[in-house]
Amino acid sequence: MPRSSLPSPLMSRRLFLTATGAVSLGAALSACGGDGGGNGSSAKPVGKADIDKAMKTPTELTFWTWVPDIQHEVALFEKKYPAIKVNVVNAGQGVKHYTKLRTALKAGTGAPDLAQIEYQAIPTFTITDSLLDLRPYGASALKGEFVDWTWGQVSGPDGEVWAIPQDTGPMGMLYRKDIFDKHGIQVPKTWDEFAEAARKLHKADPDVYLTNLAANEAAAWHGLLWQAGGKPYGLSGKSDIAISVDDAVSEKLGTYWGGLAREGVISTDPDFTDGWYAGFNKGKYATWLTAAWGPAFLAGSAKSTAGKWRAAPLPQWDAAKPASGNWGGSTTAAIRSTKNPVAAAQFAQFLNSDPASAKMFATRQSFFPATKALLTDPSFTGDAPSFYGGQKVNELFASIGDTVDDAFQWPPFLDQAATDWTETVGKSLADRTDTAAALGTWQTRLTTYAKKQGFTVKGT
Repeated sequence: MPRSSLPSPLMSRRLFLTATGAVSLGAALSACGGDGGGNGSSAKPVGKADIDKAMKTPTELTFWTWVPDIQHEVALFEKKYPAIKVNVVNAGQGVKHYTKLRTALKAGTGAPDLAQIEYQAIPTFTITDSLLDLRPYGASALKGEFVDWTWGQVSGPDGEVWAIPQDTGPMGMLYRKDIFDKHGIQVPKTWDEFAEAARKLHKADPDVYLTNLAANEAAAWHGLLWQAGGKPYGLSGKSDIAISVDDAVSEKLGTYWGGLAREGVISTDPDFTDGWYAGFNKGKYATWLTAAWGPAFLAGSAKSTAGKWRAAPLPQWDAAKPASGNWGGSTTAAIRSTKNPVAAAQFAQFLNSDPASAKMFATRQSFFPATKALLTDPSFTGDAPSFYGGQKVNELFASIGDTVDDAFQWPPFLDQAATDWTETVGKSLADRTDTAAALGTWQTRLTTYAKKQGFTVKGT
């Protein structure tokens, strides 16, 4: 059963799009780590005998991760492979974690053997050839064990396996059943129904909003864009990138949410602030459009509302084609400069695919799983927390995960995308100004930035 509250270090999820630092293309290509144990598609497969030998050879690995209590999962690996000692280091989270990692890689010294890396941060490190391709060490065999879209997030264009998925954040909707019942609101199945419900609720009670779309949360916007079928970024090679944050799909999203914000029927309070927490506890927000980690988080942050919440899929743009996006989640990646590539690769695979380790992440850290086995395990899907009226919330989000598109991509300068979004689109939502125009400004700013970093931007 997930714990009632998430440990504060897991708040890295709300740093979703502010976690990676940008580097110029020239600097990126000169900041590659050492060759270590080999890299990329040119590396030959390592035989089972060599892997067995390496795992019996006394070895120390250094693993940078912000995950609390992860030593318990690490202990499972060390029990199976007693010759391998894993030194767990919390080098920070978000910007601090990635900055330290890039600094060590550029210096050519001090980098760990492995690091926790969020899905959206992977391009930041693959563009510098900083990650070890795990295919030669057997990682490809794990593809079928993980949710399909997660494997797409950790794979390269030529089939490289850059990391092993650890947890996910498919998006759904948490809603206040008592507020819905009081005002005769049915759970909206489409975004049109959602908009009508927002108008109805706020008219009936001006102190309550159907939802809060945080004007500081580029992460949630990208998740909603993902659900709508958006393809805002497309990286080709190391120097060509497509940026389409103001295309037809983005404009549809901007017109919709910008319109509701201007009508004043949704709120745009900054999230993860005292006022935002208070809003949940006093019933200001009737829904939270969040990820699969949201239910456990909310249960610990809005205890006064226990029993009043339920969960549902996101409203749909096309009810005949259910879809969702993802918000959050991370992986374990081996760093290319490691002197112990076999042990590092085996650790990354074991940590996230071993049934006991994967289940421990779900129970101890309240992570939402990435493995298909756990997502169909009755002990996980059958959990029925009283906070949600006994609803099987895990089961619902597990089914939502099947509707996440596996083709969504990220750019290698996500922090800039988040900053520019907050200062343009986010600001338009908060100020109730023209969000469609703000999308154009975001596109221009991000395109200009990419070109200054040495990228060729397609379509411009």
